[in-house]
Amino acid sequence: MENVLVTGGTGLVGKHLCKRLKEKGYSVAILSRGNNKGNYQYYSWDLQKGEIEKKAIETADYIIHLAGASLTEKRWTESRKKLIIDSRVKSGELILSKIKEQKKVPKVFISASGIGYYGQKTTANIFEENDLPGNDFLADTCKKWEQMVNKFADIGMRTVKIRTGIVLSKEGGALSKMMTAVNVGLGSAIGSGRQYLPWIHIDDLCGIYIKAMEDAKMEGAYNAVAPEHKTNKEFTRSLAQILKKPFWFPNVPAILMKILFGRMSEILLNGSRVSAEKIRSAGYIFLYPNLENALAKITQKKIES
Repeated sequence: MENVLVTGGTGLVGKHLCKRLKEKGYSVAILSRGNNKGNYQYYSWDLQKGEIEKKAIETADYIIHLAGASLTEKRWTESRKKLIIDSRVKSGELILSKIKEQKKVPKVFISASGIGYYGQKTTANIFEENDLPGNDFLADTCKKWEQMVNKFADIGMRTVKIRTGIVLSKEGGALSKMMTAVNVGLGSAIGSGRQYLPWIHIDDLCGIYIKAMEDAKMEGAYNAVAPEHKTNKEFTRSLAQILKKPFWFPNVPAILMKILFGRMSEILLNGSRVSAEKIRSAGYIFLYPNLENALAKITQKKIES
C-alpha cells in the first residue's frame, strides 16, 4: 500500500482530500503540530525548531503540501503577511531539508498555490499558467511559494503546483460566509460586482490532486478552477436563487469593504477570469463544471427550471 504524507491535513481541503485518498486505498499520514487521534497516522513537526518526526519522510511515497496560515482570518498587518508567507515557504523548505538528510526521495511533491499568482486585478485577460505573476502581496506570496516547490525538482522529484480558486464546500470556507448573508436576506454584490470569482467544487479540487499524484505526465503549474466564468454579481445571484432568497440589495460599497478588511479586501473587490484548459487537456473531467449544479449539490437544493 502506497503512503501519502499530507501537510495541512486537518484543514478544509485536507480533511476532504485525506478521506478521498483513504477511500482509494492509499495509506494516509498527516504532519501535525498537535497530538491527534483518528483514522490516519499522525507525525509531529515543529517549524520553529526545524523538526519533523523521522518516519514521516521515511514512509512517504507522495507528499501533498497544503499547510499555510489563513489568508482571510485576520487583517494583513506586516507580521501577519510574514506569517502567511513563512507558513507556506519555510514549511516546504523544512520538508526538503529532511528529504536531503534522509536521502529518501518520494515520487512527487504536490503543493497548493493560488490564482492570486496572477495578481488581484480585474482585467479582460483570461489568465493561463504561462502568464507572468502579478505585483501585489498575494502574487508575491504565490511566487515565493512556487519557487520553493521548484527546489524539489532540483533533487529529482516530480513537482506539481495547484493554483486554486475559491473552494466551494458545505463544510466551511468562503461559501459558508456568503450563504449566511444570503440566508438572512442580505444577498448583494460586492463593489462593482463585475469582478470575476474563479471557483471550484471541493470534489473537483481533490480529484485534481489525486490525478496529479497518479499521472506521471503532470508537472508544473495547473489552475484548479471550474471552466465556467462567473462575476461576483452572477455568483451571488445564483446562490440567492438556489437558496430561494431575495437578491435585491444595492451593492456593498467598495469603501466599506476597505474599512472593514483593509488590504485584505482586494481579494473580494478584484478578480479576473482564469483558464481551466490546461488541466482539462491533461485529461481531468470536471464533476461540477456548472456553478448552479455545484451549489445545488452543496446546499441539497433543487434547481428551479
